[in-house]
Amino acid sequence: MVLAGLLGATAVMVSGGCARPVNRTPAVSPSGAVPFGWFRAGPAPAGWQSLELPGGTAVLSVPPDAAPIPGDPGTVSARVTGPRSELRIYFNATPQEGGESLSNWAGFRLAHLTGEHAASATRLANRSGMPFRGGTGSCVEDTYVTRIGAHKYREMACLVTGSRGGSVVVVAAPADSWDRIGAEVEQAVDAYVAE
Repeated sequence: MVLAGLLGATAVMVSGGCARPVNRTPAVSPSGAVPFGWFRAGPAPAGWQSLELPGGTAVLSVPPDAAPIPGDPGTVSARVTGPRSELRIYFNATPQEGGESLSNWAGFRLAHLTGEHAASATRLANRSGMPFRGGTGSCVEDTYVTRIGAHKYREMACLVTGSRGGSVVVVAAPADSWDRIGAEVEQAVDAYVAE
């Protein structure tokens, strides 16, 4: 099932060293644009749902058409599906669990993907020192191809530290739909709150 592969590839778990190579690209786009230049921390759009991490370290906001789904203990997840029940967008928030830090986040995330469920992962952009509501974050935007089924996804994943600890927010979707759903992805990242 496509969703099972996506859930496994996007959940952030403690992982050791990774044997697969990671394709690294520059942190600044060739055009010289600032990565994540669209980012403006602020409240979620009217009608969005709030999902709080059970440990109280963060709040994930998802659009009204997103349905909460079960995930690992201590996490919150939701998805938006299309008319044929196909995955449109996957949302997840997870407590910080391992050796990830604001300074190593982009490399850590890509290594995690290739160490778990991805055959390859390519960084598109990353940025540190982002001022989230309640904390500071480092984000990476990447694409990856799953080992099983060779499905291609695109995601934004951010590690955000607040006064009560760190957490990770991941918003992912099939890569070929990114242009259509990009605004919702950005709004979910803008609205993420560290506590």
